[in-house]
Amino acid sequence: MTESVIEVNSIYKSFRTDREKLIFDNTEKSNKSDSNKKKTVVLSDISFDVKKGEMFGIVGRNGIGKTTLLRLIAGIYKPDSGTITVNGNLIPLLSLGTGFDGELTAKDNIMMYGKILGFSHNQMLEKIPSILEFAELQDYSKVKLRTFSTGMAMRLAFSTAIQIDPDIILVDEVLAVGDISFQKKSFDAFMSFKERKKTIVYVTQDVNSINNLCDRAMLLNNGKVESIGNPSTVVNDYLGLFDQQEVNSS
Repeated sequence: MTESVIEVNSIYKSFRTDREKLIFDNTEKSNKSDSNKKKTVVLSDISFDVKKGEMFGIVGRNGIGKTTLLRLIAGIYKPDSGTITVNGNLIPLLSLGTGFDGELTAKDNIMMYGKILGFSHNQMLEKIPSILEFAELQDYSKVKLRTFSTGMAMRLAFSTAIQIDPDIILVDEVLAVGDISFQKKSFDAFMSFKERKKTIVYVTQDVNSINNLCDRAMLLNNGKVESIGNPSTVVNDYLGLFDQQEVNSS
């Protein structure tokens, strides 16, 4: 039986109307009115697992909680209740550049990112040349990130994540970075993960990529798991939501 590397059990997640506290927000301000603030439930009783070496697609309409789910798996958000277990080195390709510091150089940001992920100083030093080469930023290793264009910063973030070569990657439709040439290089790197049987969790609304690339898929709807299993079946369920919407509005 294939080992599960991600196990999500009975996850609930809601957001307050003011703002969400992230796990790295250590500022705990006393506010007696917090209990009176309205909460919106985004995910309710979500359970599924992802097998080692599997490409697992997640599909659903905009605002349905797909990115929130990836952030929960990545540990960026905490669930209100339920558990998430991850077995392996994981990198989230979500908002590219998250965790980078504009006052640090490109090289220092790469080192810091690797340290957060548990790599040694020497391991990251060995990776720096290939990261900068892939990002096409060899001449900018000692330049502070705040002077980079948005495209340059995105290329550095994507290259750092890809070249670190994790066991698991979470992808939230971020492959359209840089110009067409870099986009192709990014897609080829992404596909090399699949060919090497890395575990990939892929959020998208592109039903063709779900059908063509994924081993299994899951449909989120109204904060719950609508269906899970064969990609073509899940895609049909997803498209059926729009057909039903047209029926209801007619």
